Amino acid sequence: MRSSIILASVLGALTVLAAPTSPSLNLNSALPGQAETVTEYFNMLAQKVQEGRSMAVAPVCDLSKAKMAIAPTPLPVPAEGLKLKHVAIGRGTQNYTCDVTNATAVPAQTGAVATLFNASCVAATYPDLLNMLPKLAMSFNLTEVEQKMGPSNLAISGQHFFTNTTTPFFNLDTTRATLGEAGCTKANATSAPANAPKGQLGEPAVPWLKLVTHVGATGNLQEVYRIETAGGSAPATCKGMPATFEVQYSAQYWFFEGTAA
Repeated sequence: MRSSIILASVLGALTVLAAPTSPSLNLNSALPGQAETVTEYFNMLAQKVQEGRSMAVAPVCDLSKAKMAIAPTPLPVPAEGLKLKHVAIGRGTQNYTCDVTNATAVPAQTGAVATLFNASCVAATYPDLLNMLPKLAMSFNLTEVEQKMGPSNLAISGQHFFTNTTTPFFNLDTTRATLGEAGCTKANATSAPANAPKGQLGEPAVPWLKLVTHVGATGNLQEVYRIETAGGSAPATCKGMPATFEVQYSAQYWFFEGTAA
C-alpha cells in the first residue's frame, strides 16, 4: 500500500496525521539508518491504521492518557497540581560561537531556534509513534521542515527561540490555537541516553531538560520538558569551526499548566 494511502487512511480513521507532501529525505548525511527509520515509521503507521479499522469509534485526543517518559534519565517529575497542556516536536538548530583564535576552546552555546509541531494527539493515542518522530525529523532537510515536518505533516503549534543567551522562550499562540507563551529558566538537566539519535552529521543528542516558566507567562504555563532529543551537540573544541555555527536538532517538548501545590 502506498504511503499516501496509508496516511490518508489515518486521517480518516484516526484523525491524528494528515496526508503527506513530504520534504526531501537527506540521504547524504551521516545519520545511520535513515531509510530504515522512515520504513519503520510507515510500517508502524500501517499497523495503527489496521488497528483503527477495528475500533468502534476513532480515538479521542485525551491528554490525560499521555505519559511522559522521563526515565531512564533522572529528571524530576512535574510539580504536583500541574497537568499536561501540549506536546510538540521541535525541529531546528542549537546555536554556538567559537573563539577562532583558540583551537582548544570549547564552543559556547548562544541559544536555539526551532519550529514546534503539534504532537498532542499522537502523544495521547500512539506514544510509540511519538517517540519515533524526533529521529524521523532528523532524516529530512531543515529548510523544508520550517513549514511542515515530513512525512508526518503535523500542524505548526508555535516557535522556540532565545531572548538572550540564557533565556529560552516558547510562543504557542498561533491562528489555530492560543496556548500561551513563556520565557523559562533551566531547573534541571541530564545527559541524553547513550542510544539517543544522532544528528545529520553524527552529532550526539543534546541533554534532556526541565524548565520552569518566568513570572508573566501566559496560558498558565508553568513547566516545560525537553526530552527524546536527537542531535544538536557541538564538537568538543573549536578546532576548525567558524566564529558562529548551528547544529541541527529535534526533540519532544512537553508543556504543563496549572498551579503547583
